[in-house]
Amino acid sequence: MIRVLLIDDQPLIRSGFRALLDLEDDIEVVAEAADGKEGLALVKEHLPDIVLIDIQMPVVDGIEATRLIAADPALAQVHVVILTNYGMDEYIFNALRAGAAGFLVKDILPEDLLHAVRVAARGDALLAPSITRKLINRYVAQPLNTTAGTGLEELTNREREAVALVAQGLSNDEIADHMVISPMTAKTHINRAMAKVHARDRAQLVVLAYESGLVAPRNS
Repeated sequence: MIRVLLIDDQPLIRSGFRALLDLEDDIEVVAEAADGKEGLALVKEHLPDIVLIDIQMPVVDGIEATRLIAADPALAQVHVVILTNYGMDEYIFNALRAGAAGFLVKDILPEDLLHAVRVAARGDALLAPSITRKLINRYVAQPLNTTAGTGLEELTNREREAVALVAQGLSNDEIADHMVISPMTAKTHINRAMAKVHARDRAQLVVLAYESGLVAPRNS
């Protein structure tokens, strides 16, 4: 059972998402909150698999709540998915840097929402390659840090290659084709890289790859 917690200051949004998710046999909404402060308390109480959280909320906003969840070792298995009214608003990359596993627009199709929840619960890529590329092109103008202290020096050459391809928005199958390996081996390289650099998920690898300079942004 995938346990989901909803945090959004709009009751209509919460009730709509809850009604959809609760129809599924493998998904359960364990709680909901109207602001980030209340939501954080409920996350610690219920330890959900997925937190669907709005960016703009009173008391504690979605980005700060995400940062606090990601910084708490007791919540390491909680995957935060940001909800937004806009496909590419200015907060998205900050949310990913704070520790979000990905983001969804609120007008997402029902079947896409259900798929996204299941993908995030598995710890797999939540951001579609096209969305990843848009994020890269718009929000990462230049590398922010050096590779020192990132953990990239611990990666094998094949793991670095896999991380670079993740950062370019490729799926596991596309990475496997590019590296001439099986999709399972590609996933193994990525998982090992995540463990070595202490990345919570694939989205964090994208952030790290660009901030460290492993991959340089391309002009859109």
